[in-house]
Amino acid sequence: MANDNLIIGQSRDFPLSQNPQLGLGHDHSMIMGQSHNFALGQTHDQDLEVGHGTNDDKQGLRDAHEHGLAYDQTNEHVIALQDIQNLEEEEALGLDQDNDLEPDQENIDVNSHDSDLGLSVVNHELVLMDSHELAVAENHDLSENLDLEMDQNQHMSILPVSGMSLEQSESMDSPPVLQCRALANSNHQLAVGQEFPDVQSCRRALRDAAIALHFEIQTVKSDKTRFTAKCASEGCSWRIHAAKLPGVPTFSIRTIHEEHTCRGITHLGHQQASVQWVANTVEQRLRENPNCKPKEILEEIHRVHGIALTYKQAWRGKERLMAAVRGSFEEDYRLLPQYCEQIRRTNPGSIAQVYGNPDDNSFQRLFVSLHASIYGFLNACRPLLGLDRVPLKSKYLGTLLFATGFDGEGALFPLAFGVVDEENDENWMWFLSEIRVLLENYAEYMPRLTILSDRRQGIVDGVEANFPTAFHGFCLQHLSDSLRKEFNSTPLVNLLWEAAYALTHFECEQKIMEIEEISPEAAQWIRQIAPTLWATAYFEGTRFGQLTANWAESLNSWIAEASGLPIIQLMECIRRHLMTWFNERREMSMQWTNILVPSAESSVTKAVELSHPFNAFRGNDADFEVRFPEGSHIVDIRNRRCTCNGWQFCGLPCSHAVAALRSCGQNVFRFTESCFTVTNYRKAYSETIHPIPDRTLWKEMAGFEDEANGSLWVTINPPKSLRPPSRPRKRRIRAEDAGRAKRVVHCSRCNQTGHFRTTCSAPI
Repeated sequence: MANDNLIIGQSRDFPLSQNPQLGLGHDHSMIMGQSHNFALGQTHDQDLEVGHGTNDDKQGLRDAHEHGLAYDQTNEHVIALQDIQNLEEEEALGLDQDNDLEPDQENIDVNSHDSDLGLSVVNHELVLMDSHELAVAENHDLSENLDLEMDQNQHMSILPVSGMSLEQSESMDSPPVLQCRALANSNHQLAVGQEFPDVQSCRRALRDAAIALHFEIQTVKSDKTRFTAKCASEGCSWRIHAAKLPGVPTFSIRTIHEEHTCRGITHLGHQQASVQWVANTVEQRLRENPNCKPKEILEEIHRVHGIALTYKQAWRGKERLMAAVRGSFEEDYRLLPQYCEQIRRTNPGSIAQVYGNPDDNSFQRLFVSLHASIYGFLNACRPLLGLDRVPLKSKYLGTLLFATGFDGEGALFPLAFGVVDEENDENWMWFLSEIRVLLENYAEYMPRLTILSDRRQGIVDGVEANFPTAFHGFCLQHLSDSLRKEFNSTPLVNLLWEAAYALTHFECEQKIMEIEEISPEAAQWIRQIAPTLWATAYFEGTRFGQLTANWAESLNSWIAEASGLPIIQLMECIRRHLMTWFNERREMSMQWTNILVPSAESSVTKAVELSHPFNAFRGNDADFEVRFPEGSHIVDIRNRRCTCNGWQFCGLPCSHAVAALRSCGQNVFRFTESCFTVTNYRKAYSETIHPIPDRTLWKEMAGFEDEANGSLWVTINPPKSLRPPSRPRKRRIRAEDAGRAKRVVHCSRCNQTGHFRTTCSAPI
């Protein structure tokens, strides 16, 4: 035909593929599924190649009848009428397991083997390729003047599957999934005489070949000298036999039947795609990016190998590889005594001690405090200590305890770490006793500390026993989280923070009254906690403007990842972060030129600006009355106190103190706590945290000395606690919420408890 026209008849459907459909609906529109590309042609997507030469109409009619095609009244136009049942009956149907068709594929090979779906009209052929493209191919190029028309002025369109009518969608059955075998390439070619170092290598090579060529194998016999396998498809003649060469572990392929009589795999997965194969396949990617998610692994394996795995297989494959990369948990426990020795050797003055159960030497506790942290805390940081913990997610569980100070900028300054087999009152008592001994040995005098924590019973008892003079208050972050869990109200949480920051009793009580107006129950819940434990206006110690000590929440981005590592790698991850922090903050402070650190400098500068309209009246060398439009405050510059409580709370002069100091010609920047000066900040980070050599060098460094002294390392066994077999939680659960009774829900429809309105099934 000189000018071929394709006319779509009425009420004709052309369904294709598995769940997504390609069809021509009642409105003569073409419907294409979401995951399929309809490629017509050899080198172009969605091209229709139609030849110009014809033989005779009778032959065309006969071909059309045989392949489910029909001519119209003039025998000039072909209408595709074959439905999905006819496609299933075609032996040559070869669809990929996920039916994902790449729209930009070129140079499609139309020379498929016995899995071609041929719809032959004259010289035109519709084939399903190995590359899973559906094409109409022939030996002629597409004519430039080819017209594509729709009968009765209807146009062709691509619609979502939802555009199909219910009758059409119900009539379209899903064809079976078929992974057609691919041609062997040089990387997976198996040949008689091919040799492998051992039987495991032989099996791995056969497994890789089966996955690459899309067929499954079944082991017939496997022992020390022989290995025989066959194609898992029933009735297929493919078979391979390998045997061990005499005198060496080498295996050689003896016989192989290379011809398959099966059509391929009829399911989405692959029997040989084991967890170990997944680990080996993504090893390089996980080494480059350990944070790669199982979903990304699934996508890569599907893209490269055409295999659809479950999420659990990908997750287990990643976990197995990461376990091989990071080493054995048991080995880390065994090396703990040597690791502690390396800490003491490379960082003189540090404390590192491991404790085991005297009965079986199973791990109980580990305490580590680096010399650089001890020196910086005692000489330059605020006398403020925060206590917190992180549940570990490693094979043997446990809990990471830590005590942290705060530098002049308010940044966390970790002092000590402890790892215990479980969190209990006894272990908290031990951890706090270790900190007390540390401070007694290194400090000229014991500082009077302010300690912040969630005040669980074990911490309260430990603080009272080891630091009887310390001020022990709530970490407000823990308290606000508990309030949010109890009442699920952001306004209440915000008012709690405002009440905590209030500097006077009146302001604090005013905020609690606002809470009571919103929720009397919340106000009652807050009043049950003594204000001396959380409110600035009532707190007896000095917080230096610090209300929180939630170290785990601040560093959750990397501590959560490290919490699943073996114990030595966990401590090394912490040490490396501290080493980096010390170096970065040391270099940053070298660029400061003011007396105070930037945050303190900004606060004092703001106080100076606010003090301009104030009038100061001097009573003696130290006492001043500072008047301002709203009232007056009394300032004592000798004891650094103001009746507004701002100077005592922050350790920095408030605006009233600034007015008094300026009236007598004093430099306000000199009347701050020493921890806010740049000099002290540099002193805090003046010591260096040194790296620790690789574990392979530990024996060489300590072996001669130990041998000379006749000392032997104590072997520490893993603790008795084990992680349950289920997948670990990735989000941290606070211990204070564990065991908390769930909030009772109420149904507004039936006035009953235990369910919501949306799930209510009670009759009305």
